Amino acid sequence: MRLLALVALLVLTACAASTPPPVQLRVLASTELADLAPVLAELKRATGVELAVEHRGTVEASRSLDGFDLAWLSTTRFLRLRGTEPELAASIMTSPVVLGVRRDKRAVLGERPTWADVADRAALGQFRYGMADPRVSGGGMAALIGVATAAAGTGAPLRPEDVSCDRLQGFLTGRAFDVPDAVGEFTRRSDVDGLVAHESELLSLNASGKLSEPLEIVYPRDGIVLSDYPLMLVKPEHRAAYDRVVEWLRSPAAQQMIADRTWRRPVESSVTRHEKLRADLGTALYFPDSTEVIDRLLLFHDRAGDGRQVIFVLDWSTSMRGARMAGLREAFASLNGFDRFYVGETVTILRFAGTVLEERSITVRGKEDLDALLAVVASDDLRDNTAIWAALDRALQLASGDTAVVLMTDGENNAGPSLDEFLRVGRGEVPVYPIRFGEASTAELDRVAQASGGRLVEAGAKSLLEAVREIRGCR
Repeated sequence: MRLLALVALLVLTACAASTPPPVQLRVLASTELADLAPVLAELKRATGVELAVEHRGTVEASRSLDGFDLAWLSTTRFLRLRGTEPELAASIMTSPVVLGVRRDKRAVLGERPTWADVADRAALGQFRYGMADPRVSGGGMAALIGVATAAAGTGAPLRPEDVSCDRLQGFLTGRAFDVPDAVGEFTRRSDVDGLVAHESELLSLNASGKLSEPLEIVYPRDGIVLSDYPLMLVKPEHRAAYDRVVEWLRSPAAQQMIADRTWRRPVESSVTRHEKLRADLGTALYFPDSTEVIDRLLLFHDRAGDGRQVIFVLDWSTSMRGARMAGLREAFASLNGFDRFYVGETVTILRFAGTVLEERSITVRGKEDLDALLAVVASDDLRDNTAIWAALDRALQLASGDTAVVLMTDGENNAGPSLDEFLRVGRGEVPVYPIRFGEASTAELDRVAQASGGRLVEAGAKSLLEAVREIRGCR
């Protein structure tokens, strides 16, 4: 009996010696990983390692890992840009940032839309969506990267000069909200057509029963930003416990649990995937490799919104007849797609010759407003004489709030006040962007531009697009 007791004691002692002691590790994790709580409970039972998790948005969390033993974010890319990426990291699962769309709005985007198509519909007021705040969330930033990459069309990582804010503003015009908890906000709204989020969040929302009907998942065909959720070792002294955690999380049983409970794609190939996790993701977009690109994306994000006014002062004198007028109309017609006027922007057209011929202000709310703008410039009632500075003075009287003026002329002022008389009043509150056609005085137009904080550009469709970008604060 004593011998059996001794043997049992030796066995228990050996088992205790081979079982690592319980460990608690502090983990900084992306907000959306809160759904892993049941998985982490199983992890603790299986390995003795308890992960005490604090959740923050990926962008916010990447600013500092101080005070944490591990980090579990949607990506290491933001840490890499800051030069603070831990040396040891292991991807646990993946999920792309895509678009969930209400069924009755699906046809608006087309069969397999690009990010460009989404931005195009948003700019026209045909599609309203929610997203996470890109200043906090990796998912929100991924949406901006997708649109900016599509706009650049280079097929390469974004450079600072590739980030075009007028195109981003078209996309952001359709933004109903961008908040830290975008999924929660979406469930409380009935006036939003779609949601930009991780595939896992959208599939979980569909399965939650919180929606009257599930969202349709759209994978933009020009590419997605893929989150690979790496578990990172921040403090090397916890390497042994970290290895136990990674080994368990990447085991087939744990991977199956993650896929079944959180709708994230497993990295273990042997795991059985739900049919909804087999959709082709297409091309993965390059992530920017400089903080300047991220800063510009956020800068233009913060500038976007309703309330801007653009005033076009257009020379309708007889000298514009023919090729010059055709060029002016072509320039207006080229304001389409990303570069068109966007919803919420007030566009004023002032046509002039010896006097002001027409004033028309339209706040863009849909395609019919864009058509109305084109109808204004289709007028053929050209007149004699050119009162440039009188017309520009009238335009400045119409300016209110955040306004800029585009002046398009081909001639010299031969009616109304002179340039010196015009400038004597004091100009500088509203920037003027003269676009020069024909024989218009470069020196005089440049004086006006310099005095107001604008810039002189040469005529042509490209010049008008450049002017529109600049007056929106994009250059």
